[in-house]
Amino acid sequence: MQVACVASRVWTLAHRLHAREPMGQGRHTRKGLHRTQDALRGRPASQAPRAGQHDGQSAPRRHRGIKKNGPQSLGRSHGGMTTKIHMLGANACEAVDFSLSAGNAHDDPQGRALLLRRGRCGNARPLLMDKAYQGDEIRRIARRLKYTPTVPPRANRKRPWAIDRQLYRRRNEIERLFRRVKGYRRIFTRYDKLDVIFQGFIFFVLSVIILYVNTP
Repeated sequence: MQVACVASRVWTLAHRLHAREPMGQGRHTRKGLHRTQDALRGRPASQAPRAGQHDGQSAPRRHRGIKKNGPQSLGRSHGGMTTKIHMLGANACEAVDFSLSAGNAHDDPQGRALLLRRGRCGNARPLLMDKAYQGDEIRRIARRLKYTPTVPPRANRKRPWAIDRQLYRRRNEIERLFRRVKGYRRIFTRYDKLDVIFQGFIFFVLSVIILYVNTP
């Protein structure tokens, strides 16, 4: 807090030291000088520089806005303009990988892309997935990557399959991880405009969660 106050005072002091008028000249003298120069150059009075600026001088760069361009995973859903976070987690505190998509995008393609980006696992491991990821293609990809897909079929499936219900109860671990991540309001309300900044803060939060849990 003290550093912020000192920085604010230094910025104000530097701004006040900027000379608006040269010494020995008043405001009216400077305006008259501008009119004389404009008349000699044949320039209309409407294009005359403002008081406190030299001829041809524009606004300082620090006062100009910065245009932010880049991908923004935003889509209109029932909750308005939202973003989905697709996450591959190891347990309730550790995330392996994640990706972003628009709120109106389907979950299944994002899950396939996330698995393909992760690649083949060393040992055969169960992969507990939500019903949104119960498509035939994503389960085929999971088996090819040496995972054992465990996902309940939807009620409209013509050929439903049986799953290990006791094992599937562990899927609440990823839900607890999401609860920890969304406990940060900057993620829950998506303060950041660009995906790259939003992803950076998610990485930061995941690191904080791991450090907090592993701290004795």
